[in-house]
Amino acid sequence: MITLITNIKELLQVRETSVSKVSGAEMAILPTIKNAFLILKDNLIEDFGSMDNLPEIKADTIIDATGRIILPSWCDSHTHIVYAGNREQEFVDRINGFTYEEIANRGGGILNSAKKLNETSEEEIYDQSKLRLEEVMHLGTGAVEIKSGYGLTTEGELKMLRVIKKLAENYPIAIKATFLGAHAFPVHYKENKQGYIDEIITNMLPEIAQNKLADYIDVFCETGYFSIEETEKIMEAGIQFGLTPKIHVNQFNSIGGIQSGIKFKALSVDHLEIMNPEDIEALKNTETMPVALPSCSYFLSIPYTPAREMIKAGLPLALATDFNPGSTPSGNMNFVVATACIKMKMTPEEAINAATINGAYAMGLSETHGSITKGKKANFILTKPISSYYQIPYAFGSNLIESVFLEGAILN
Repeated sequence: MITLITNIKELLQVRETSVSKVSGAEMAILPTIKNAFLILKDNLIEDFGSMDNLPEIKADTIIDATGRIILPSWCDSHTHIVYAGNREQEFVDRINGFTYEEIANRGGGILNSAKKLNETSEEEIYDQSKLRLEEVMHLGTGAVEIKSGYGLTTEGELKMLRVIKKLAENYPIAIKATFLGAHAFPVHYKENKQGYIDEIITNMLPEIAQNKLADYIDVFCETGYFSIEETEKIMEAGIQFGLTPKIHVNQFNSIGGIQSGIKFKALSVDHLEIMNPEDIEALKNTETMPVALPSCSYFLSIPYTPAREMIKAGLPLALATDFNPGSTPSGNMNFVVATACIKMKMTPEEAINAATINGAYAMGLSETHGSITKGKKANFILTKPISSYYQIPYAFGSNLIESVFLEGAILN
């Protein structure tokens, strides 16, 4: 099946030679071709270039993209899409002055979601979660990481990971699964933290590894959650079971979690709202991708990741949604890109790089996703007629997507 798209106003994130990520000053460079064509063969990108160089081709489908821009689909490397119910009441509680920590101490937050999840059937969790996945796909996301972490029991965590596996089997989107049993301590382990860590290591991890239910292991390394020592013990155990670390760090406090992530070769360190110079320095010349979650900062009214300082220091940066019921009930990567520009002062070029090629890196998908490159998946966004790609973050409240292509086919 050959598809030819012609007269593309501008083709973004064109990489003749695939790169795994972009860092520092490179993030401001977004390679594009104006007045371009794009050729798809089945589910892959076959060729692209200027309309002046369009080859003779017999296509099964021809699409005229006059006035429209094409860019790679978003790569969202940090989500909690699989959950039960919602936490609308906590949203109102925050408006009324309660902090995230106070809500958690009252049995809300992650523990609230865990209670709901363990009371909900696997089938119902799947039915709720697939609607969220379908929504983000229509918003342009073509690769997504989904975490467990709302079970906090062996059966609850396995149930979540089975739902993630089923979603990956049933939808034309790349899905990576992350085991986040260390999201919080369950109520009945509040006075026996080591007991819950033992359950993670002794009961959960062997089952997950045996059934191949996860790619990554994650820990919420934060004051009041998992300490540095506990985080390192869990990461080390995950590595022994074949899982690569990705960790939540520096959301509310800088306690050394970034350094621990680097020590255990974490693929990414995520959140990073609170960064000190030592944290930035530690990330230099590593293979660990810093990931910012600006819509979480927006929703909780907490600081934003200091993107300008990090990019100036030569670091790469990825953007993700943190889609979850408590602190970011949105999987809209278009809003994330806009918020990064508006609140974190990233340029549109930097934000698009962060949400495509660097997001792919943070999921181990650089070879197949994140850029317009021959041989990569034909996953991309076709915009409505727009003046320039600057309009994507500028018109932050508008849906500028005309079509989403995943695996070479238009998403209906």
